[in-house]
Amino acid sequence: MDDEAGVTLSVVAGELIPPELAIHERTTCVIGRADDCTPRVPDDGAHRTVSRHHCLLDINPPDIRVRDFGSLNGTYVNGKKIGQRAPGQTPEEAADGIYPEHDLSDGDEIRLGSSTIRVAVRAPGRGRTPRRCHCPNCGRGVDDGFADRLCTVCADDPAEVARGLLDRARSGDPELDALAGQVLEQELGRGGMGAVYLLRHETTGERIALKLMLPRAAARASERARFMREVTLARSLRHPNIVSSYGAHIPAGVFCFTSEYCAGGSLAQLQDRFGGRMPPHEAVRFVIQALDGLDHAHRSGVVHRDLSPHNILLSTEGDGALVAKIGDFGLAKAFDQAGLSGLTRTGTIAGKPSYLPRQQVVNFREAAPAVDVWAAAACLYRMLTGASPRDFPVGRDPWQVVLQDPAVPVRRRDPSVPADLAEVVDRALRDDPEIGVQSATELRDLLRAAVPG
Repeated sequence: MDDEAGVTLSVVAGELIPPELAIHERTTCVIGRADDCTPRVPDDGAHRTVSRHHCLLDINPPDIRVRDFGSLNGTYVNGKKIGQRAPGQTPEEAADGIYPEHDLSDGDEIRLGSSTIRVAVRAPGRGRTPRRCHCPNCGRGVDDGFADRLCTVCADDPAEVARGLLDRARSGDPELDALAGQVLEQELGRGGMGAVYLLRHETTGERIALKLMLPRAAARASERARFMREVTLARSLRHPNIVSSYGAHIPAGVFCFTSEYCAGGSLAQLQDRFGGRMPPHEAVRFVIQALDGLDHAHRSGVVHRDLSPHNILLSTEGDGALVAKIGDFGLAKAFDQAGLSGLTRTGTIAGKPSYLPRQQVVNFREAAPAVDVWAAAACLYRMLTGASPRDFPVGRDPWQVVLQDPAVPVRRRDPSVPADLAEVVDRALRDDPEIGVQSATELRDLLRAAVPG
């Protein structure tokens, strides 16, 4: 497409596999000698100066940046060395350092060992004179050339955006029919991409959840279409352990989604009510329910890619029992992958990737169902121990931790966890060279055998 931004990596010296890589979507690339790197340099004598996981590219076309992982011989950008570890340091010691990220431009060259990669950037519209527009929510002026861009004030205040949408629905805006008659009751949660609100219908009293995702980058038509393609299938999922989706809407400048309201909160909140650790039978019961939902989604061709205790929600049944339901299927990752978040995956705002297996760092774009299985096991690990599977020391690059460090065995965290259960969780959290448990049904059956009844 003529208006599609892109980044192309081409080898101009040495050897690279593949010799050229064109990228048009949000992704990360780890470059090095390891088999899981893309692009990869040959693992032979001529390339021993390149580390197994040498550097990381964070790409959100047309933006691209490089981060050295504290390699022995450093990474060069246009002939300038970045990120080399100090003489005598081990890779683990070097990882405790903080290595700056370097933004790259069209024509820049990255050299590692004897291989040089040239960066080509396609950025339609970049550099043109901004067009004066107005924020679709409040009417303030916006100088960025896109008529549907929220101003920075509204982008930082999703509650104001929610109230504006409800006012428009009340005034009869046909684009917001689904919100007609709804009243905002309270905020349920907030993150870097937006917020979730509880709505109540003023006539029926029925409650629903409204999730707002506010683009931090201008949303071109192609990006909107890419995002909606990702979420359309996810919205069609119907299962007792998946939060029911009611609709998706894109009024100017905002992506909003209405869904079932789960009054029991999230697994993260329930864990807090238990004091940080949950009894094994309770924790396993909820994770098995989540795995049932994952199995249905995976059979339908949908991978969540962002599972955590915060988006495993709890619905209250008629007898008062809590039932786990997975929310946000594909939303956050699809939003980020479409380039709409404006965030870097590697920057501090992205947080610690506590629930990501190494496969999602080296192959962000093509997540297999097993990454959700790993994340479900990581959720169970936290409920049992009160900690993440991996340690993330202050000052250490969290993405390198995921690439290099295995999960800490469960009973090293908490010796009181039953041995049979700990063995299953430890197996499920292996992710090198591949994830130890490949399917939701396999992990579900292993957990049932380890914690009967």
